[in-house]
Order: sequence, then C-alpha cells, then structure tokens
Amino acid sequence: MSPSRSRNQHELDEEDYGPSRTQQRREALAVLVLAQQLVDLQPSRLAKLALPDDVRHEIDVTRRTPSHGAKKRQLAFLAKVMRRYGDDDFAAVRAELGENREKQRQENAAMHRLEAMRDRLIAEDEGALSELIAEHPQVDRQHLRSLVRQARIEKEVPNKPPRAYREIFQLLKDLAKADDSAEG
Repeated sequence: MSPSRSRNQHELDEEDYGPSRTQQRREALAVLVLAQQLVDLQPSRLAKLALPDDVRHEIDVTRRTPSHGAKKRQLAFLAKVMRRYGDDDFAAVRAELGENREKQRQENAAMHRLEAMRDRLIAEDEGALSELIAEHPQVDRQHLRSLVRQARIEKEVPNKPPRAYREIFQLLKDLAKADDSAEG
C-alpha cells in the first residue's frame, strides 16, 4: 500500500476488483469439467436435462468432432458458451449429474453383491444356499437347488450357454427387489 493512500481507499479498491484470477480459473475449470461430463453423457440421459439450445448444439458438435486437438478446442468453446449463462442455469444439471452418479454407484455395488452371492452359491456346497434360504424363506428351494446344480454342470461343460447361471442372477435380483419394496 502506498503511503499516499489511506487504508479505507485501499479496501475500497480491493472490493472493486471482484474475484481473484485464481478464483476465476477455478470457476472456468469447473465449467470445463461440467462440459466434459455433458459430452460424455449418454444421449438418452442428456435429452432429459434442461439445457439451453445453443449449449445442446455445441455438445452435438463436440461429439461429432473426430480429431483430438479439434475436440479439445471445441470443448473449450462449449465451456465458453456455458460461461455466458449464470451458475443458476446449470445448478439443476449439476444436481442431476451428482445424484445420478451416486445412484449409479449404489446400483453397481448392489449388482456386484448379487454376482458375488451367485458365485458363492455355485462354488460352495450348502453354506451359501442355507444362508440364502434363511434370509429369504419364501424362495422356491427346489427350483434354486436345481438351478445351482445346472449352473455347476454348465460351468464344467465347454461351449454350453450359461442359462442357469443367468437365471440364478435374475432370481437373486428379484429377491433383492422384493426386499427393497418391502422396506420402502
């Protein structure tokens, strides 16, 4: 601070400058990351989002751009178009992407648990089967045992389609869905 300026004048000058360059860079990078997420999004999910028409058009152009360097420039231009709008315009989009990511993570974890249970049913003799029957007394025991036996045979015979293997997974998925609807 120069000696000729008063302390109050210096504080007023700082308020007039607005956000720092670092803050501006962070915000621009956040918009660039959002632009990349929108470009990577499946077209069916993108159609559900409320986006301005010019942003939608630039997303399509970016997707169609084949060259890596050109795609990078087009992505930067998409981010520039998005920065013309306020944060409020994309708040719903950010919320939707965040919720979907968490929901997708939970669904993937549930599928992995079902796959692990199916593999345990086929690999172990009675332990996993007894555990599943204890958790779900309504399950058709005879049908489940038959599917497990058939899946073991399918596993040992080469070139045999894994029909029972898939049926066990579907049965476990139906049981999990029934549990979820009973809790909810």
